Amino acid sequence: MPSDYEVSLAQYTHRGSGEEVRIPDDFGPGHSMRGFEETYRNIIDYIVRITFRIWEDRDVEYIRRTYSDDSLVFDDYGLQTGAAKIVADTYHTTGAFSDIVLLADEIVWAGDDEVGFHTSHRTLIRGTNDGASRYGPATGRLIDVLVIANCVARENEIFLEHVLYNNSSMLGQLGYSVHEMARLLAADAPAGWPRSDAVWQALRNATKPARPISEQAPFDGFDVDRFEREVFEATWCGSHDVRLDAYYAPDCKCWGTTDRHFVGASALLAQVRTLRMPFSSFEPQVDEVYWMGNEQEGYLTSLRWSVDALLCGAGVQIWGITQHEIVNGRIRREWMLFNELDLMMQIARIHP
Repeated sequence: MPSDYEVSLAQYTHRGSGEEVRIPDDFGPGHSMRGFEETYRNIIDYIVRITFRIWEDRDVEYIRRTYSDDSLVFDDYGLQTGAAKIVADTYHTTGAFSDIVLLADEIVWAGDDEVGFHTSHRTLIRGTNDGASRYGPATGRLIDVLVIANCVARENEIFLEHVLYNNSSMLGQLGYSVHEMARLLAADAPAGWPRSDAVWQALRNATKPARPISEQAPFDGFDVDRFEREVFEATWCGSHDVRLDAYYAPDCKCWGTTDRHFVGASALLAQVRTLRMPFSSFEPQVDEVYWMGNEQEGYLTSLRWSVDALLCGAGVQIWGITQHEIVNGRIRREWMLFNELDLMMQIARIHP
């Protein structure tokens, strides 16, 4: 895990300075990028510039050089396999939003060019719906949508991705009823949806360590892996009298799916309990944790999680990605997305 912020999005863009840029002229400090195109200086530079080139320079075919032919991409609609599918989906989206831009908001990274770089890329998608999409004809409306994509890349190719778009928010911004759209999509299911049990297990177990890092390599100081797992356990599995004050700063700010915004751990806990309420069985688990930083400067973390749940006797799949900014041992800011549109589609199948 990176122990400092020399290679970070904040340093790369000169965030907060009078010289802030989206892409610097020098592409930031270098580190080993064996097998990657020589133009890329570090993993932050790679993620930022391939995103810009594909989406804003409209070089969609460049995906074939940055995603492997057998890449696995898990999203709301199941499993997308291979670079060709990503190319087709990207052409579809740029056709529906001709002025689309993707703004990097944060990138948490770990790993190296031997085992693969792991990146958790938080992005803001903005654009005008001036073309037909899978949801219907052009609406002329603007969207501003949060996305979190967790990727693993080696030798210039992304071969694994878990990506969550705030699709339920986007549908509302386009003027659609999210409930009605979920019902329609469930009735006319996209290819690969609903997920098979094999795909669901692959989604959950991809990159999941056999044992948590905090058990493999116990740490005497602030153990980020243990902290993240304790927070998740307290929030998603805790009893009704659980308190999160030990983990969250009093004024922590949280951003969630479908534009839920709240301040303070109590409001967050209330939202989690609301989500859990309809299910007769609710079994959450942590699938992956990684981070960057140190105790003095704070930490940025990425936590991927999933839930096996039962609704009226039917199995339901829930999964999410949470990013935290931790300062002085407490969470100051949280961003969390889960597969809400997919979940509503699953419920529509159970109660058509």
